[in-house]
Amino acid sequence: MNKNEKSELVSEVKEILNNSNAVYLTDYSGIAVEEINDLRNEFRKEGVKYKVIKNTLFNRALSEVGKFEKLSEHLEGMTGYAFTTEDPVAPAKIIKKFFDNTKKMSLKACYIEDQYYDGEQLATLASLPTKLEVIASILSSINAPISGVVGAINAVMRDLVNVVDQISLRSE
Repeated sequence: MNKNEKSELVSEVKEILNNSNAVYLTDYSGIAVEEINDLRNEFRKEGVKYKVIKNTLFNRALSEVGKFEKLSEHLEGMTGYAFTTEDPVAPAKIIKKFFDNTKKMSLKACYIEDQYYDGEQLATLASLPTKLEVIASILSSINAPISGVVGAINAVMRDLVNVVDQISLRSE
């Protein structure tokens, strides 16, 4: 890789880092090419970019961007990088599922927004609700009081109709 290619790659990584709301570092040693391709497909389905970048080039991009600084402590060995702009916990769920199935790949560290997590917190991260689950929960919480109001109005209307019916039956 010549100097210009390295410079272009660092620029690309900087742009990805600036646009990402979560960055995951994985240790992918011992994983076959076929398995890594399957893993990349899983990441792609969730809108996650998974790249293998030389640690020195990634470190240069990190220092130039000025965020996610603690990740530089984990740039040793075979490191894969997962970036997402959509659901920040999707990579954790995919990594955990892959590890549970194969006992390969581990999380070195990650950032979600501005919060740092080390690799030992993978199970906790993977158990967090997805963005869609959080939205659904909020919407159901908002909808619950409205349903109660509609039910109360319907009950008053029903009671009023019953009273009118009873009055009409007595007048006959």
